[in-house]
Amino acid sequence: MVELIAKSACAGLLPLKIGGLLAAEKDLGVLTAIMPFIGQDKAASDMLKAVHGVTLPEAGRVIGDDDTRIIWFGRGQVLLAGPTPSTDLAQVAALSDQSDAWCCVELSGAGAVDVLARLVPIDLRASAFPKGHTARSMIGHMNGSVSCLGSDRFLMMVFRSMAGTLVHELAEAMETVVART
Repeated sequence: MVELIAKSACAGLLPLKIGGLLAAEKDLGVLTAIMPFIGQDKAASDMLKAVHGVTLPEAGRVIGDDDTRIIWFGRGQVLLAGPTPSTDLAQVAALSDQSDAWCCVELSGAGAVDVLARLVPIDLRASAFPKGHTARSMIGHMNGSVSCLGSDRFLMMVFRSMAGTLVHELAEAMETVVART
């Protein structure tokens, strides 16, 4: 009988350190898409606050920390990262487990913005995209999510099937940035 072994999306691909830059896989815990029912945004936000300590974020924002994070993921949809959601949330929102669907990579170090400038078609400089901002965007040629977690620290999410491509494109961009310094 075949025994299956669970592996992360970037198993054997990361971490990747080039110069002062580091790309490392990030385990965000349980990932749950939350889509409040029509007219239930406030109830969903209040319930999230009571149970998980976070509220529904504004469009383009991410709230929380490494233990419990909530990421705006598109119109009418957020992603709860960390804890298993309270089943009470199902009264006010549709819930969908996304834990195995995403590859999550944190890029950090001086020059991280320059690396992402080669892959993401939006301005990620601190003046335009400070800590707590998030966007759904292209990352290279992949659909994904980019969140600013702090100075020179970004969280990227792409579909799990694109993990190898993300790592390849990040490595090329990191090498280019480091070669220029």
